[in-house]
Amino acid sequence: MSWRIDLRGMLGALALDVRVDTGSKVVVLLGANGAGKTTVLRAVAGADLPVTGHVRVGERVLLDTGNKTCVPAHLRRVGYVPQGFGLFPHMTALENVAFGCADGKDSAAAYLAQLGAGGLAHRRPGALSGGEQQRVALARALAAAPSCLLLDEPMSALDIVARREMRASLASLLSETGLPALVVTHDVRDVRALGGSVVVLDAGSVLQMGTVGELAQAPASAFVEAFFGA
Repeated sequence: MSWRIDLRGMLGALALDVRVDTGSKVVVLLGANGAGKTTVLRAVAGADLPVTGHVRVGERVLLDTGNKTCVPAHLRRVGYVPQGFGLFPHMTALENVAFGCADGKDSAAAYLAQLGAGGLAHRRPGALSGGEQQRVALARALAAAPSCLLLDEPMSALDIVARREMRASLASLLSETGLPALVVTHDVRDVRALGGSVVVLDAGSVLQMGTVGELAQAPASAFVEAFFGA
């Protein structure tokens, strides 16, 4: 399994010029606020489209503007967990997870339980904490049987203990399922736990790419040095 992401063009005020070609199943995106991390995730999901680009996950081409190929967002089979979680406020946690789950509520309940959210099944998002909503959103993404996961700071709303547990669970899940994942995080512990390739973005472009060890040994900027020195 591999990723190829080649995105260029103006998206709002951001001049995007990102090229990622790696055999790693897990790719972690790093960078300061405004560097383009969420924009890349949205482009891969099909929510934001660049002027020109190519996106391939494994052998599946999602976007190739050169060949006029663009798989619609709802057909891309990506499990996307945005920063705002994207839960339906009028549905319970169980109904949210079951919404895209082909196997019904029993399977949806199993996904909630797997992420330590089984007791939240009959509560609506408005009655959940940020960390609880994050667990439900991740369960919903997994229940849709995606071909890949796009996770935008998937553990940012969790407290330190819950984050440690979720980090271990996510790393184990990705290892067991083999699901390719594109993950945005600001926590070096997430990066070390998830492994894979690390891509550092700066002002819409790739500043540095490599393994955790490579970036820690030879940081290309003060940001990278500070991140891995934390």
